[in-house]
Amino acid sequence: MRLLLSETGSPPPGAELDREALRALYACPSRPWLRVNFVSTLDGAATGGDGFSGSINTDADFVVFQLLRELADVVVVGAGTVRHEGYVPLRDEDPAAPPLAVVSHTARLPEKLRASDPGAVLLVTRGGADPAVLDDAREALGEQHVVLAGDERVDLVAARKALEDRGMHQILSEGGPTLLGTMLSAGVVDELDLTWSPTVVGGDHTRIVAGPPVDLALEPVALVEQGGSVMGRWRVSR
Repeated sequence: MRLLLSETGSPPPGAELDREALRALYACPSRPWLRVNFVSTLDGAATGGDGFSGSINTDADFVVFQLLRELADVVVVGAGTVRHEGYVPLRDEDPAAPPLAVVSHTARLPEKLRASDPGAVLLVTRGGADPAVLDDAREALGEQHVVLAGDERVDLVAARKALEDRGMHQILSEGGPTLLGTMLSAGVVDELDLTWSPTVVGGDHTRIVAGPPVDLALEPVALVEQGGSVMGRWRVSR
């Protein structure tokens, strides 16, 4: 990959990055750290014409996608996105993968995650969810793998702390857009990692952030390019 920008100035712009250099470029600056990873078309769509993010992924984006998972202690995804994108436990595909933490207001566990190995899936939900549904999730995952954060709604500040208390200091979220909007509003995001896929789709598509308006400044940390795809890191300004 070709480096376009680095806040450190080293290596210089234009340098070709091997796997180790890319890993160093994406290393978290501190622990704990919560980053969110998304892909978007050039006209701002978070999905392709088929309604799935996979149709706008590129080979270069997939390299960064895999790298961010390797660097993470846990991957956090909203339950709606898990169902829509067809997530399975990450360790089904890679035994060394981090656990998948599913954020759900209702505490209903997506069906594809019910038969996971112990500890491969966590459910992050609220204490005010239906007790019968909570009991079902505890039976499927084990009580210690159901994280209660908040009562009337999922408290994302408390949820982040609960994950950190479990030793999960490098937290990666893969969305979806509603969860990202809520995370940004809650002030728990440290970094946005975004790939611009070199395509436009037009039409009416979801953007990477959904929900109430947010007004948040971010600072560029790094930009890389390969095959027309531009991948970047932006740090949330505090």
